[in-house]
Amino acid sequence: MSNLINPHDRFFKEVFSRRDTAADFLSHYLPAEIVSILDVTSAEIAKESFIDLELQEHFSDLLYKVDLLDGRGAYVYVLFEHKSYPEPLIAFQLLRYMVRIWEQSLKQSSKLGPIIPLVVYHGRTEWKIPLSLRELLDTPQEMAPFVPDYRYWLCDLGQYSDEDIRGAVMLQVALLVLKYVLRDELVERAPGILTLMKELTTQRTGLDFLATVLRYLVTATNKISEAELKEAIEKAFPEGGAIVSTIAQKWIEEGVQQGLEQGLEQGARQGLLNGIELGLELKFSVEGLQALPEIRKIEDVDVLRAIHAGIKTADTLDELRQIYRQTG
Repeated sequence: MSNLINPHDRFFKEVFSRRDTAADFLSHYLPAEIVSILDVTSAEIAKESFIDLELQEHFSDLLYKVDLLDGRGAYVYVLFEHKSYPEPLIAFQLLRYMVRIWEQSLKQSSKLGPIIPLVVYHGRTEWKIPLSLRELLDTPQEMAPFVPDYRYWLCDLGQYSDEDIRGAVMLQVALLVLKYVLRDELVERAPGILTLMKELTTQRTGLDFLATVLRYLVTATNKISEAELKEAIEKAFPEGGAIVSTIAQKWIEEGVQQGLEQGLEQGARQGLLNGIELGLELKFSVEGLQALPEIRKIEDVDVLRAIHAGIKTADTLDELRQIYRQTG
């Protein structure tokens, strides 16, 4: 497991690198006609990563090799979109990764196998980005037959009701946490989500998973305070809570404190980036989010603080850019 700085990346990989969770996810969230021809129990994580180094701050990729029921091999490429706004060129980016996967596979076989591109999205706004490559291209109808095309499968967690989120307990909890981690409803939903894990806490793997969830909640969001998280834990585990409290205490006091001592700037930086992202979206709508890529490159926490404060006073994006370009 690589040492991922982004808490969303880390949580996703810790959860979905489990073979049983991956198979569970694929069986419930791929189209039924695709699941019917796959042996999802054969899901095996490929070690290769086909993501660009410059994109690693924004994306986390997991590549699963899954057998077809007729004996042929297929790749299911899962690209987790961890930002809270859609990526306009995702179809083009996925195509680049698919080509790299095919290039790699040609080293072992003379035939190209199928790839199922799958995007998991947990942002606050509805995903309105085109689902096919063709929709990104400005192509005359006469040229359409000569232009490549494909579509990816989107799992937009915001479009699922809690009742529609299916699978084993670990998968349900993981998806519900991802769904609410950036939403104001997190405080209200947290006790119910944690309650789902009651039976798991009798097993070592269940305790480890609970620790993973708690660490994610205290490092990835400002939608729930430490006091509110402790209260949610007490509601979810009214009996035999000593072990759970120990885990919570470990991550809330030791883990977070260690993060503050060893990487205070990183923790503050992520919190500021979250606030800047929300501020840009609220004040400048979708246009404001166009400034995020260059802002995310800024490491200086003081500069980020100036941007965060500047959103309140800047009337245009150009005015905001002047603030951080001058400050930086």
